[in-house]
Amino acid sequence: MANAAGSTHSRISAAAYQFPTGMTNIMNTWLQFLAGQGARFDDSGSVASFGDSPLPPAPAEGFIAPLTDLGLIAASGADAADFLHNQLTNDVENLGSAEARLAGYCSPKGRLLATFLTWRTADQILLQLPRAIQPAIQKRLQMFVLRSKVKLEDASERLVALGIGGSAATSALAHWFPLLPSAPYATASSDAGTLIRVADAFGAPRYQWIATEAQAQAAWAALSAALPACGTQVWRLADIDAGIPQVTAPTQEQFVPQMVNYEAVGGVNFRKGCYPGQEVVARSQYLGKLKRRMLPAHVDAPQAQAGMEVFSDADPDQPCGMVVNAEALPQGGFACLVELKTAAAQAGGIHLGSAGGPLLQLRALPYALPDAQA
Repeated sequence: MANAAGSTHSRISAAAYQFPTGMTNIMNTWLQFLAGQGARFDDSGSVASFGDSPLPPAPAEGFIAPLTDLGLIAASGADAADFLHNQLTNDVENLGSAEARLAGYCSPKGRLLATFLTWRTADQILLQLPRAIQPAIQKRLQMFVLRSKVKLEDASERLVALGIGGSAATSALAHWFPLLPSAPYATASSDAGTLIRVADAFGAPRYQWIATEAQAQAAWAALSAALPACGTQVWRLADIDAGIPQVTAPTQEQFVPQMVNYEAVGGVNFRKGCYPGQEVVARSQYLGKLKRRMLPAHVDAPQAQAGMEVFSDADPDQPCGMVVNAEALPQGGFACLVELKTAAAQAGGIHLGSAGGPLLQLRALPYALPDAQA
């Protein structure tokens, strides 16, 4: 199967799997619990499958996937909202307790270092991002705390995430959350934790359940009886289907937010104050037309991964874009999100890896772009 960056890993049985020493104690015990439920892992610690199949037979009908490839940074303290508001592309000061938002973290040159799902609890603001880049991003944020009254901690030490989707998700969750979030990026809380509705995928609602390990373990039997359990690959495929990009290690500092449609999916607020790279992001928005965008694509190739360049028949000597995310499809080939020049997208003839590489089949986005360029 493929991980978040698209690289291939073999599935490892629970008996043979050695849990990564760099993982927190809770993640080790959570992985051990999942192994006892039949989970198989790839060599990064992500759940590759339950049994031999990484994907549910009909993801539009329902699935549950432990999101062990994602980590959490928690910000607390009197200045937490102000601090993050001045670091991220979205409005954090006015983030409500019943909503979640996407947000980016940029370099001074306006290039994305990370993309987050953010939400607020009674005493903290949580930032979810790929676990592989979490330590470096948390360290970088910590450098700018200075005298602010902010504490940053790895919340993955106490919370786990379950991805739940499909038409059967609503009835499956009703026992723990009688009032489900009614729209994408709304949240609901109960004694069982926090439920976040994210962008719909496969034509059905999708949710993240953020819970303690004890809460997740207590719910697992009933949830997995109602919904087929599967690997985290299905969640990443769902993000691709929804057109939601995720910056991973191979694509850090490659994209201004608009290149990956981040303002179109609600990840950028152009009315808020300054943050690193804000001038570049604003200039990209207001000066001239945007010349690069992100589109979904399928490609029949033996391999596709984040960071691979793509080439156009119209100008084969230089790349016209880059793969943002890629995941293997059960029927073969890969689903991708691809950033590329809008002129190249309109001309067609886009190839993976080289001018003579496999042809990308570009697809329509599930949402409208403000500039209608792509």
